Amino acid sequence: MKKVVLAAAMGILSISFVQAQSMKNTLKVGVMVGAAVPNENAAANLGVDVSYQNLVTPHVGLGIATGYNHFFGKDNDLGGTTLQNNSFGVAPVAALVRYYPQAKGIYVGTDLGYGFITGDEKVASNSNVNRPDGGFYLKPELGWHNRNWNVFAHYTKVFTGDDGKINIGNATQKYNAGSIGVGVAYNIGLGR
Repeated sequence: MKKVVLAAAMGILSISFVQAQSMKNTLKVGVMVGAAVPNENAAANLGVDVSYQNLVTPHVGLGIATGYNHFFGKDNDLGGTTLQNNSFGVAPVAALVRYYPQAKGIYVGTDLGYGFITGDEKVASNSNVNRPDGGFYLKPELGWHNRNWNVFAHYTKVFTGDDGKINIGNATQKYNAGSIGVGVAYNIGLGR
């Protein structure tokens, strides 16, 4: 999966550079904040985004995205035991797709790729369950844009399957690396 995602990102980047002489290129640098959903093992997140976008048409942007998203761990009562969940980070490698109906106004888009999960080896400091290493990364967003700024609402999720799940008696805590929140990004033009 990692090789497929990296190959797709490199392919999009190659296409973007081939078309760069006639299309607008932008480096986007931003910050985002959110609440973990569901919030079993994390409470909130704070992150930075860095992406490269090439407008392949006046309305469609393609590129690559990365950054770092820190999730703050929280205690969770599970089956009579209080789990002391560790904080962790997500570092995505993703393809970026955006649709801009107008030169200024509403836009929609998503980032798709792989999210590498970093941090303590264990899900909780009082558990022997290992945290996942990563999974499929998805970040759809809806926002407003102009030449210099993007302001957006997003849902960010790393799908980890059953990795990191903790069972105590009949109670279960699934590992969550997902959030809903808002962000802002500054567009740095790189020319045509």
